Amino acid sequence: MLALLAPAAAHAGPGPRDTGTQPVDSYAHAIRQSVWVDTGLDSDHDGKHDRVAADIIRPSEPAAAGQRVPVIMDASPYYSCCGRGNESQIKTYDKSGNPVGFPLYYDNYFVPRGYAVVLVDLAGTDRSDGCIDVGGPSDITSAKAVIDWLNGRATAYSTRTGSTTATASWSNGSVGMIGKSWDGTIANGVAATGVAGLKTIVDISGISSWYDYYFAQGAALYDGGPDELASEVESSGAQSHCSAEEQALRDGAPRNGDWTSAWQQRDYYADAAKVKASVFVAQGMQDLNVRTKNFGQWWDALAANGVQRKIWLSQTSHVDPFDYRRSAWVDTLHQWFDHYLKGVDNGVQNQPMADIERTPDHWTTDAAWPPAGTTATRVGLAPGSANGLGTLSAAPPPASGTETYTDNPAQSEDDWAAQADQATSDKVAFTTGVLSSDLRLSGGGSVTLTASASTTSAHLSAVLVDLGPATIRDYEAAEEGITTLTTRSCWGESTSGDSACYLDTAADTENVQQTVFSRGWADLGHYDPSLHGVPLTPGKPYTITVQLASSDHVVPAGHRLALIVAGTDNGLIVAPDTKPSISIDLSRSSADLPLVGGLPALAHALHGAGGGHHPAGGTAGATGHGRGPAAALPTSQAARLR
Repeated sequence: MLALLAPAAAHAGPGPRDTGTQPVDSYAHAIRQSVWVDTGLDSDHDGKHDRVAADIIRPSEPAAAGQRVPVIMDASPYYSCCGRGNESQIKTYDKSGNPVGFPLYYDNYFVPRGYAVVLVDLAGTDRSDGCIDVGGPSDITSAKAVIDWLNGRATAYSTRTGSTTATASWSNGSVGMIGKSWDGTIANGVAATGVAGLKTIVDISGISSWYDYYFAQGAALYDGGPDELASEVESSGAQSHCSAEEQALRDGAPRNGDWTSAWQQRDYYADAAKVKASVFVAQGMQDLNVRTKNFGQWWDALAANGVQRKIWLSQTSHVDPFDYRRSAWVDTLHQWFDHYLKGVDNGVQNQPMADIERTPDHWTTDAAWPPAGTTATRVGLAPGSANGLGTLSAAPPPASGTETYTDNPAQSEDDWAAQADQATSDKVAFTTGVLSSDLRLSGGGSVTLTASASTTSAHLSAVLVDLGPATIRDYEAAEEGITTLTTRSCWGESTSGDSACYLDTAADTENVQQTVFSRGWADLGHYDPSLHGVPLTPGKPYTITVQLASSDHVVPAGHRLALIVAGTDNGLIVAPDTKPSISIDLSRSSADLPLVGGLPALAHALHGAGGGHHPAGGTAGATGHGRGPAAALPTSQAARLR
């Protein structure tokens, strides 16, 4: 099922809207308190268990009536160092240390509707003890221990160092975790423990495997490692006594791209079978920070284990849905939490599984995602009219043929796409003819290449490109697809210390002649699935399958589809220590693309297209979507992962 939604439409829901919770409790008179939960760990090796700070706001009316309430929880390392949301909000306190300002709108909107909101400082950050370990046991236990406390299985204290305990007698034990980026990552990791009481998570641009945040099949995505990220977010107290943990992070995450036990420890999708919570995923399909392989493999693993789930896919990069589809997002989130945390029979679980932004502010829905009939379809790579200009078709791989290119680390995927019809020396562009009907790709694909290099190291990039004019969100601009306006809209109730009113946003768009919509990178020396790299023997062929990150894109009739294979993708992967020439054996290379309708859909789209290469100077040669060298992404890891 594919249905088009109006630009600003919210889901109406299958049942009467008055079945949802209403804002009947007072936000101004809500109970605000802090507790410190014993994690059972001693990550800073001071001989005492780490305690993590949890700031709580909950309605007073249910408490006075002896009623228990569910909890919406956001565990984060950013509540003091970097802030949350589009306005970089931090926690604030009065002179006595009591919480006053709770970042984001969750408290303003949901506390009057009978929810508690709990904001947790990960160990080693803000007012918590211990050391942060970037997705490891300390991070995950920081949040899991709070869920255990909310369910009567852990101990909390009313002060950071005191002995007076605090109970959560006001909690009914049902917890929903939410968060963007690192916060969403923690939600994924906690869900993968199978902890009792966690009923749902809302994962906004979260990581499912920290290896896949830092590396793509052995190719480094960033210059630094998790130890540097830890130093950017840890508290001043942690900085003085967490050097051993930072060294452990350096030792466990070598910059050579090899798979280690430290990465295995931070691989959540491998434990998807333990997930008991429902999962609502929101992801920018052009996220060049937490890249979309993370959501794709998590989604597939959840599906394989029968987890109830829902997904929103936008055209943005690393942006919260509150900032690109605010009204519909808050309404859907309200229904989601009402159903999974309060048991409201509002039918949200029966709504279409997927909402996908096709053009700026225009969305479609699918009953399932990827939609029924999506098939990994083998596509042949064949030589074209000149070296570097190949063809992409439904035909089997050719019996022979090679294509060669030389790695040029100064070139990016935008450069390659703009020059798809030019026989340049730094890439090979395999293109279809002009499509006679729409062709939809949904999910993740792969490209298998048999390649030899002239040097002992080589990186590979493979990108899918829609060749043709379009208006898209400008995901490479500073705000990654949105523009922040000067007006405000309010979502819930306010106090003098915590406003429910946030700056409005609008889509930031641009007109392009080509759109890169899926990407994959790899180090050829990591051709073995074990991800333990070796120096290449010059001239020796190696076969590697490069995973293409998940997306959902319709290449419309009149456009062409291209698969471009090249070396270093400037600004998105780190160059190898050599500049090799690469030779691809086309008889032993192919692509498997996630086509809706499979091979028949491809054949139909190519019917009448001639199947040949578009002449040089065609639609792909015009001014395109540009990104400068690596400066496009923030240099601070903490800034990237907000």
